[in-house]
Amino acid sequence: MTLPLQDRFALITGATRGIGQAAALALAEAGAHVIALGRTQGGLEALDDAIFASTGQHATLVPLDLRKPEDLDALGAHLYERFGRLDIVVHAAAVLGGLSPTGHIEPKSWDQTIAVNLTATWRLIRSFEPLLRASEAGRAIFLTTGRVPRPKAFWAPYAASKAGMEALVKCWADEMEQTAIRAVLLDPGAVRTRMRAEAYPGEDPLDLPEPSALGPLFVDLASRADLPAMPETLLFQAT
Repeated sequence: MTLPLQDRFALITGATRGIGQAAALALAEAGAHVIALGRTQGGLEALDDAIFASTGQHATLVPLDLRKPEDLDALGAHLYERFGRLDIVVHAAAVLGGLSPTGHIEPKSWDQTIAVNLTATWRLIRSFEPLLRASEAGRAIFLTTGRVPRPKAFWAPYAASKAGMEALVKCWADEMEQTAIRAVLLDPGAVRTRMRAEAYPGEDPLDLPEPSALGPLFVDLASRADLPAMPETLLFQAT
């Protein structure tokens, strides 16, 4: 049986937990070779064990901190030497940056939130665009948030960084209109993740869907041929 993503190469940031982990598992089970980025070697190895248990295949593990731009810049060249292309990129890594009055935000917290949520997105595009161009149908999926259209008190670092990310992705998507690359902005909504628990400590996580519920959507978006050139934000709704 031919799997829908057979022989495709899929890179996932934030792959060691939450939605990134769910995306990595789903894409691997659909036949893709997963290139998993994460900050902890232990988390990456646990993901690889799960992928191997499910598929009999190993992932490529890349311990990498998105706050270190020189490592991200070099990664594109290394992947080109090994794989020659990327077919799928899922940028799931993000940080909340804490909830605080805007005037009380610590500069270090602001800088780290912008670095991961916004600057790393630009670095990913810069480093991986040539690899996506080498694919017959490059797909880049970026996780966003409802805080972009609905800003709220105390959410300034997260909302601002994700709003910048959306604008950046849309500009890039417009530039890629005449290529086979298509970008997707995906708002996962309320999902049972560590970041959600940090943002809403009084919420019962059992009322929320597991990240694995998004797995089929990642496979669908990675394999669809009819994605529009200019992305509109897709909102995931659990069924």
